[in-house]
Amino acid sequence: MDMIRYEHPELFVLFLLLPFMAVLFLLARWLRRRALGRFAGAEQVSKLMPWASPSRPWIKFFMFLLAFSAVIMAAINPQTGSRMEEAHRKGIELVVALDVSRSMLAQDVRPSRLERARLAVNRLIDQLEQDRFALVLFAGSAHTQVPLTSDYRAARMLLRSAGTESVAVQGTDIGRALQRSIASFSSREGPERVIILLSDGESHEGDPLHYARLASEQGIVIHTVGVGSREGAPIPIRENGSTRGFLRDREGNTVISRYDEALMRSLAEETGGLFRHGSGADMGLDDILGHIRSLEREAYESKVFTEYESRYRLFVILALILLVADWLMPDRRSPWLNSEKIFGTR
Repeated sequence: MDMIRYEHPELFVLFLLLPFMAVLFLLARWLRRRALGRFAGAEQVSKLMPWASPSRPWIKFFMFLLAFSAVIMAAINPQTGSRMEEAHRKGIELVVALDVSRSMLAQDVRPSRLERARLAVNRLIDQLEQDRFALVLFAGSAHTQVPLTSDYRAARMLLRSAGTESVAVQGTDIGRALQRSIASFSSREGPERVIILLSDGESHEGDPLHYARLASEQGIVIHTVGVGSREGAPIPIRENGSTRGFLRDREGNTVISRYDEALMRSLAEETGGLFRHGSGADMGLDDILGHIRSLEREAYESKVFTEYESRYRLFVILALILLVADWLMPDRRSPWLNSEKIFGTR
């Protein structure tokens, strides 16, 4: 079924001129008839002007109105089209925020939380197509390790160097991580923008939910992956590549790190994202990427467009035909079709 749209619909207002033109024509006809009435009676005028046609001025005016209407329609430019085409996927902008705080060295996920998360992100990069990827590392502060890029080889190389020493300030500030991730996107318009946050969720500073709400306002979706076990594990102290005991509090008790599932869930739900408890080789990232792709396909399949063709030429041709016909048609009757003679003589 053909679809119709108008390039300049605001010009429909010009049709309001037609009634005024009709009023002016009627006024002119009335003034003419009044002037002739002062000169002679209707019967005498008919004899003095035997070739005058009472209907042709009306026909010519009607043709002029049609021509004027056709000119307006040509200016409005109706466009028709019926060929629907699907828009092609252009890829997304994906920022992975990876927790590299010391608690990520806990080994309740083998070989460690950080190493498993790093391997899962590397696997995620292998599945990207036409997407732009960025990597943000965070602990007590955050920085962009990999700016937005389509160079996946360089991204994997820089990912391998990510460790607890990559961030100078220790602790866990998820708010700063989200703030840095939001700033890593190219712009607020264009492709879909997604943040995947991998962390044990032990945020000791800031207000992560504030930045999740800020991301939601900008149309950014946050997916979260909780890294670690619900039972938790001690945090090893690493020196020269080997473990030198476990982190202890001021009372000398071993610190047990447990991931904060409630916080990680709330961050995802605030933006309509998914929360996954990291398990398996992919840490739930395959499921998240599949969800992103399904929404992406749905969005692009619904974005169809019609190839429209302008039809103003038809109205231009019609207007020319009517104007030429109006110009060729005389106001008077053709004398050879009139059997009467002027003043009744032969």
